[in-house]
Amino acid sequence: MSRRTKLIVALALLAAAIVAATVLPLPGPAGLRDWAAGRGASAALLFFAAYAVVTVAPVPRTVFNLAAGLLFGDLAGVGVAISATAVSGMLGFGLARLLGRDLVSRHLQRGSVRSVDERLAGGGVLAVTSLRLIPVVPFAPLSYCCGILSVRPLPYAAGTVLGSLPGTIAVVVLGDALTGGTPPALLACYAGFALVGALGMIKVVRGAAYDSRTNQPATLGAVREEVVRAQGSQEARVVSEE
Repeated sequence: MSRRTKLIVALALLAAAIVAATVLPLPGPAGLRDWAAGRGASAALLFFAAYAVVTVAPVPRTVFNLAAGLLFGDLAGVGVAISATAVSGMLGFGLARLLGRDLVSRHLQRGSVRSVDERLAGGGVLAVTSLRLIPVVPFAPLSYCCGILSVRPLPYAAGTVLGSLPGTIAVVVLGDALTGGTPPALLACYAGFALVGALGMIKVVRGAAYDSRTNQPATLGAVREEVVRAQGSQEARVVSEE
């Protein structure tokens, strides 16, 4: 597939996702509860598939997490929601890598882009987990970003699950947000997750900065000292032989 074809396909899929997210009506939690009541065990599978596919587009996951708690209870709701989150994250990652990697590969040599790529890829599970913990970082765009950069699939998948799990549990369990507004307990959870995520990113950035310093080539002064030391050792051996 040529770059032009990939670009056309990527733009078409993105346009379709945006249209679907803005035009198609998303069912509310009450409507989902009524829908699930008449479908028994198959409701969990259908809900899982809808969650995983719809949230590949930039659609908020909160309504699905709330509905999961209402429809299936706390434990099963968390299980369905986090499983669908993992699949959705990998679908977004895979599509971005398949369709967008070649399109941006030439830009990865730019200093600013390369710096972000190295920090995100080098941070591995910790970097992805930290970003997923920060509520203001959109889920789907981060999936696309990791896909087109050099993040490896396994650390990405692990970081997505670990970073999404606390927020998913909070929303599923604290389903009383449906009564109107966001409850203070959920806001406190979000603030705590954001703090932990920010601390994790600080650790990733500091670790990358430390590695860049330790991996710098030897300076001219250090090279001169090494040459003088080697010459001194050689002269000492010559004197001892005489």
